[in-house]
Parts: sequence; C-alpha cells; structure tokens
Amino acid sequence: MLILGIDPGYHRCGFAVVKRLDGNRAELKGSGTIVTRPKEPLAVRLHALAIDLDKVIAEWKPDCVAVEEVYFAKNAKTAIGVAQARGVILEHSAGAGLGVAEYSPTTVKSQLTGNGQADKNQVAFMVKRWFKLGDSKRLDDELDAIAVALCHCMQAGIPEVMK
Repeated sequence: MLILGIDPGYHRCGFAVVKRLDGNRAELKGSGTIVTRPKEPLAVRLHALAIDLDKVIAEWKPDCVAVEEVYFAKNAKTAIGVAQARGVILEHSAGAGLGVAEYSPTTVKSQLTGNGQADKNQVAFMVKRWFKLGDSKRLDDELDAIAVALCHCMQAGIPEVMK
C-alpha cells in the first residue's frame, strides 16, 4: 500500500509517500513541501496548491491519502486558511479516486510517541528515528506529513523501519 500523507497549509503544505510493505515494514519513498507565494491572493494560492497536489498524485500514484485535521491555533484567520487548503486537498484526493483518512494532531502524536500532547520536536525525533533520517534538514511541514502517513500505516499494525 502506498500512502500519501499530507500536513495541510496554504503557504506550506507538507507531503510524504510511505509504502507499507509485507509484514510490519514501512519505507519512506519520498517527501517534500508545496510552497505558495505569500503575496498572491488566497484564491490564487489555493489554485496553485491544487495544481501541485495533482502533480504529486500523478507522480506517486498513491493508493490512499491521510490528511491531518485542522488544529485551531490562536490565529483564527490562519486556521480558516488552513481549513480552506484542507478542502482543496480533500476534494482533489477524492476527485482522483483515492480513499481519504483524516487524523487529529492528537492521534498522530499519540500513535508515534505514545503521548497525544507531545510537542513538534518529539514527533520530529520519532519520524527521523523511524526512517533513519539523521539530522537531515526538513521543514516541520514535511516531517508532519511523514508522521501523518506513518500514523495511517500504523493503524493496520506497527511497521518496522525498512532495513
């Protein structure tokens, strides 16, 4: 099973492709961040996100998509923009015929660290350890997307790192 994990955002949208292999193994196939231009109107940024997401789906041909739910932060304007980006992601994933699973940040944190209140550093540590990424420079959005994909993978049983 090839899982496309997504950490939604309208400025930076992290994505990761994790392959669930036979038994309890998983392999990180690729990851990255879709970045939109900050000075563009939101509608243009959402359109750019849609185009780039369609390219990711076409390139990787995932079997399903796992998306993190919106975390309502202090800034309501940001939360609304992220929710709109999530809508684009959900629609384009469904439009591509892919099943979509949604996970709360608490579920992702709990699945990877055993603590639903873990901070970003703890999640990043577990993702890097799981896939032996070392000190590779990756944006938080990309690491969060890897975490979401891995969380989805773990729903069917705890995978081991690909040797």
